[in-house]
Amino acid sequence: MKTLPHVLAALTAAVATALVSQTANAAVLPDYQTQSGWFTAGADAVAAKVAQVRNTAGAKNVILFVGDGMGVSTLTAARIYQGQAAGNTGEENRLSFETFPYSALAKTYSVNQQTPDSAPTMTAMITGVKTEDGMLSVSADSIRGNCLSSKGNELKTTLELAENLGKSTGIISTARLTHATPAATYAHSPERNWEADSDMTTEAINNGCHDIAYQMVMDAPGDGLEVALGGGRSYFLPNTVTDGEGSRGRRADGNDLTAKWSENFSNAAYVWNQEQFDAIDTANVDHLLGLFQGSHMQYEADRADDVGGEPSLAEMTSKAIDLLAKNDQGYFLMVEGGRIDHAHHAGNASRALQDTVALSDAVQAAMDKVDLSDTLIIVTADHSHTFTIAGYPARGNPILGLVHAPEDEAIAAAPTRAGDGMPYTTLGYANGPGAKNGARADLTAVDTTDVEFLQQAQVPMSSETHAAEDVAIYATGPGAYLFQGSVEQNVIFHVINQAAALGGTKY
Repeated sequence: MKTLPHVLAALTAAVATALVSQTANAAVLPDYQTQSGWFTAGADAVAAKVAQVRNTAGAKNVILFVGDGMGVSTLTAARIYQGQAAGNTGEENRLSFETFPYSALAKTYSVNQQTPDSAPTMTAMITGVKTEDGMLSVSADSIRGNCLSSKGNELKTTLELAENLGKSTGIISTARLTHATPAATYAHSPERNWEADSDMTTEAINNGCHDIAYQMVMDAPGDGLEVALGGGRSYFLPNTVTDGEGSRGRRADGNDLTAKWSENFSNAAYVWNQEQFDAIDTANVDHLLGLFQGSHMQYEADRADDVGGEPSLAEMTSKAIDLLAKNDQGYFLMVEGGRIDHAHHAGNASRALQDTVALSDAVQAAMDKVDLSDTLIIVTADHSHTFTIAGYPARGNPILGLVHAPEDEAIAAAPTRAGDGMPYTTLGYANGPGAKNGARADLTAVDTTDVEFLQQAQVPMSSETHAAEDVAIYATGPGAYLFQGSVEQNVIFHVINQAAALGGTKY
């Protein structure tokens, strides 16, 4: 029987043999190959992987970043967009989280749909259980839109488990805080659209279901969320109130949930604009609510023009970490780049890519703040979109531009022509508002890099749809090594639970 020393000796010998073999093979490669920048960069990447040490310690803190609709094609295009904005060709660039040591692919289908919406996908990530479309953190035994059917089918979320352990919790989104992705972290609802009480059915109200905004403030788990920053102010205000930016409240029950926030929680603060946000001293605030728009926050491309002023996703992430880190027990924070999805639905690649870069900046802000020896950071998406990168453009061709082939300059001055004799863009959609009935529009004299330009699409639809392909997961910190290969989307919950020992099964 082989003992441990014998096994280790055998492994050492095998590694030594492999290294000798590799050295011998390298000797027969020509210098122009081994001295190529591509060759040395590849060798360095493998060497870094070999030297990588798994962090199997427990995670005190967990930050989950979700790019809503941030499929792999979006990542690629945003990477190039960011690189070109910095004056480079772009393809060689990496978004902040693309440097993470571990990655996987997640299968996004829901219980009842091949192509999902954000409600079941976030439910899977935050509860470990897949459910049907349109439902938030309730099981598939519920019936969408039926309150009574959801009773007894509520699913515990990562945020609730963290609160039960005495950790601090927070949510951030550039969408409404009552929208599907952030809502799934704290609310239980058989209908994602019950964002305010005025959105609910008589059956729902009579059977005791609460709207999503109410649940965030009045039915909060533990001692309540410590941080909630995003859009959706109208859903927290009564319909008799007009806010500072001219939006009227949507609540029919008369509740001002922004006031309730300050009443319910100790050392609480509510802000609605950039100036108030900047004035917050996290040392003196324990519960921070920021609602910066009546509905969704501005796209990153339009943020500077907002009437009241809005903080960036990176600024919100940084301030949230400062507040949450006061708790010695640790924290759970979910950050959503929610408007990537909305720009794609509009067929507007420019805004989608700018919001993806903004999410990357937020991840970098977190990396600059935390200690990765005790903080697990995960970056993923809930689903993809029908967004494509096509043609054979030259290296460095503007990602938002028309396709130019990698020929000599004289030829490249004219764009590549499609079978209809007209030029086309690198980026496009399989369906959406960019499609036209009849002949395709001639883009020869069109500035396709303009922020308002809608990419052409094949199938005409008022709103571009989600897509069903797998989405990427990137991870670093304790437990990140558990993300490898192809996984079901609900595995994300189980990795967090394993890494942070939140109270579920310890694997």
